[in-house]
Amino acid sequence: MITFYKVVVFIHIFSAILGMGPGFILTTVVKSGKTMTELRHSYKIRHKLHIFVMVGGTLLLVTGLAMGFLNPVLFRMGWYVTSLVLFLAALAIGPLVLSPRSKPVKELLASHKGEEIPEEYWRLSKVLFQFENLENVIFIIIIALMILKPF
Repeated sequence: MITFYKVVVFIHIFSAILGMGPGFILTTVVKSGKTMTELRHSYKIRHKLHIFVMVGGTLLLVTGLAMGFLNPVLFRMGWYVTSLVLFLAALAIGPLVLSPRSKPVKELLASHKGEEIPEEYWRLSKVLFQFENLENVIFIIIIALMILKPF
């Protein structure tokens, strides 16, 4: 018989695929735009993908904590605690770092006239993408910790 804990683990893994998978390509999607029309369209696609990231990320946190409460020994496992701390740090990067750096990009996309992508976009997006790449590295570390459980 399937236990409640196994159902939570299943939802946790499914949430990782649903949330983290699209999260890894958010930067790639917008790098494909060669004109302002393409770039705006890319950002619309990115926004739709980000909804999956938010839903999956929320389910990841909820199910991860639920597993800890159902199996409290996890809170004494280094890999679990480290993963949880890194995940919370990655969540904080969104509103504290990514959001303030994405607002000028969104404003530029909304206000720029013409098809040529302005140089300012490349400058702004470069900084934004560096932080997004950092966040992706954090998620890769979390995935490795979850799989390997090294400590």
